[in-house]
Amino acid sequence: MHAGKSYKLSEFLIWTKRNIYATFVIGLIPPILYQVFGFKFIAIPWSVVALLGTATAFIVGFKNTQTYNRTWEARQIWGAILNSSRAWGATTRDFINDKEKAKELIYRHFAWLTALRYAMRDSRTWETVNKSYNAQYQAYYSIPEKETPLETELAKYLSPTELTYILSTKNKAAQLLSLQSKTAKEVFDRKEIDSYQFVEIQRMLKDFYDQQGKSERIKNFPYPRQFASINAFFIKLFCLLLPFGMLKEFDKLNDGITGIFAGQMIWLVIPFSVLISWVFTSLEQVGESTENPFEGSANDVPISQMSRTIEIDLREMLGETDLPPALLPKNNIIL
Repeated sequence: MHAGKSYKLSEFLIWTKRNIYATFVIGLIPPILYQVFGFKFIAIPWSVVALLGTATAFIVGFKNTQTYNRTWEARQIWGAILNSSRAWGATTRDFINDKEKAKELIYRHFAWLTALRYAMRDSRTWETVNKSYNAQYQAYYSIPEKETPLETELAKYLSPTELTYILSTKNKAAQLLSLQSKTAKEVFDRKEIDSYQFVEIQRMLKDFYDQQGKSERIKNFPYPRQFASINAFFIKLFCLLLPFGMLKEFDKLNDGITGIFAGQMIWLVIPFSVLISWVFTSLEQVGESTENPFEGSANDVPISQMSRTIEIDLREMLGETDLPPALLPKNNIIL
């Protein structure tokens, strides 16, 4: 997540520079063929390009709206996790008189958050974080889940026996919630909590299962490939045809030009076609970077920061003073 006021133009240009290079080459060839070699027939009517541009603009807008909705839903899910986690900390601390058992439940919750955020950072074939322009931009920020092994992080919160068991499972987060339920049942069997308190704890665990499932749904189901593909096809076709459609329009400007620029206005096709193409390709790239809100891109939902916030809040509820530091942005990027 970008935590500053906005991206700088220089950052945006660096991120999109490959598109600029490509559209420059595409925009350079038609004027050369038209002006130098006299291939006047390659010019196409501007109305054709305008209609294609209109259709492309609609589908780009549709995609960006839908991908934003995916990111906003992910933010809502993790906002619910944050609020439910605070309630979990207060509930377990106050319901269970055995302070060590309450601490065990809270620390195991930290392990659940850790396992879940590591699962969310796993790669999927459709994700774009490893594309060249995104991989290059990763030098500006850090991904906590890529810097420390999961086993090291879980060892902070689990006993060696539980750690060995959890590492052997496929869905580690789900199994950690299962252990939470098992511990709650043991406490209830020993009559350390009453039936109402036991039901309330189980309800909260169900909420965590629901929130985990919603998070996994966004992670494991991509923005539909048919929409993503047609969006990319339309933009590439538009950028390819754009300079051909601008040839006659800029050639007409020569009628009123005298001096050294007389007959040379056709070369303005190059910068203007690059500019218009850059707008469309940048919108496509922005939408693409918003499709997968957990992949580790600069525009991700900051689940690492939120998990650390939860840990600080719950450890303070336990009366601890040796707290981990809050995660801070690096170059205005925080994950």
